[in-house]
Amino acid sequence: MAQLKDDCFAFGGELTPLADALAILSDRVRPVAEPETVSLRHAAGRILAEDIIADCDVPPHDNSAVDGYAVYFDDLDPDGETRLKVSGRIAAGHPLGRPAEKGEAFRIFTGAPMPAGADGTQASGPDTVFMEEDCEEDGDSVILPAGLKRGSNRRNTGEDVEKGSVIVKAGRRLRAQEVGVAASVGRSEVAVYRPLKAAVFSTGDEVRDPGGDAPEGCIYDANRYAIIALLEGLGADVTDLGILKDDTEAIARALKDAAPGHDLLVTSGGVSAGEEDHVRDAVESLGKIHFWRLAIKPGRPIALGQVGDVAFLGLPGNPVAAMVTFMVIGRPLVLLLSGMAEVTRPRFLVEAGFDYKKKLGRREWARVKLESNGDGRPVAMRCHSSGAGILTSMVEADGLVELPEDTEALEKGAMVDYLPFNEVTGR
Repeated sequence: MAQLKDDCFAFGGELTPLADALAILSDRVRPVAEPETVSLRHAAGRILAEDIIADCDVPPHDNSAVDGYAVYFDDLDPDGETRLKVSGRIAAGHPLGRPAEKGEAFRIFTGAPMPAGADGTQASGPDTVFMEEDCEEDGDSVILPAGLKRGSNRRNTGEDVEKGSVIVKAGRRLRAQEVGVAASVGRSEVAVYRPLKAAVFSTGDEVRDPGGDAPEGCIYDANRYAIIALLEGLGADVTDLGILKDDTEAIARALKDAAPGHDLLVTSGGVSAGEEDHVRDAVESLGKIHFWRLAIKPGRPIALGQVGDVAFLGLPGNPVAAMVTFMVIGRPLVLLLSGMAEVTRPRFLVEAGFDYKKKLGRREWARVKLESNGDGRPVAMRCHSSGAGILTSMVEADGLVELPEDTEALEKGAMVDYLPFNEVTGR
């Protein structure tokens, strides 16, 4: 298992802008998950651990882009129709098998290799393809219209991929298209990072598991389930450690036991400086902890540290704050540890359907649902509540509107950055 540097998360000072915090993460965090080789069939969704270099050209030979007739352009009458004898039939996977001579036309189908010329190369053979619907068959001949340009409807060798080129760079999550292009150059296996191993637990004497009883003064544990879902959406292999009581020694034992088999430990709640917040003392007894005082809302100081060589992430206890801080800090941390190279969060410009006032110097996120205005354009409508404990507002929302530090007031109708949930949760 790879190790983190001891000072990986260390920095302090005044409230830190989110952009600076993300830059620090990108600069200091390196993959801890080891590479493994998997079949291409099981590579989708995994993060690539090596550059994929093409061992062949794609397409491997010049071929026809349409069903029609392959001819030498120089045989065509530039001013009128041309009649040529059809001397052969070429289908995909079935080359002509002999050199093509001048004055011949060949019935050819999409994907079929262009015939070679007298010297045995495709470069010297027929160079132009007429679409069949533009031609007229007449016995064993074909009548070709004037006006087609040289090289029309011909795909060239290496037009898509050139042999020796890097077609997918390491650090990229493999989607269907990356899997497909790897297959197109003959790859049957790829090196990917194994899934990040994360352990998650909640803390608090008042927290109870769903399905059991919740006596007066107690609550059901929503955070742990939401965080596990977020981690799994990013491809992590998650161990559920359940709920730990407010006891420093018990929390420390659980962290110490979990660390050897995991790359990341995640908690929610218990990381503030209150008398009943025991996670901080437990982590510091085993390693290091740093409080990142980020200028964000919802959220509050987020705890990042290490238990031995294993990364630790302490999220706020309020469920909305826990989810949002995970999306903006936890997500890039998880992806960087997992080997992903680019962790920038995608944003889309939409129209704001609400007014909003905020504190200058702080980045904030408003929960919104997209609706359509009269012109069919998307408008972001603010959800019914902005409280950090109102989890139903996240259910109502489609995503977040991000308001930067230099914004003090938002007016209805302004264009704003929209962050859809499905772009940051993996689901």
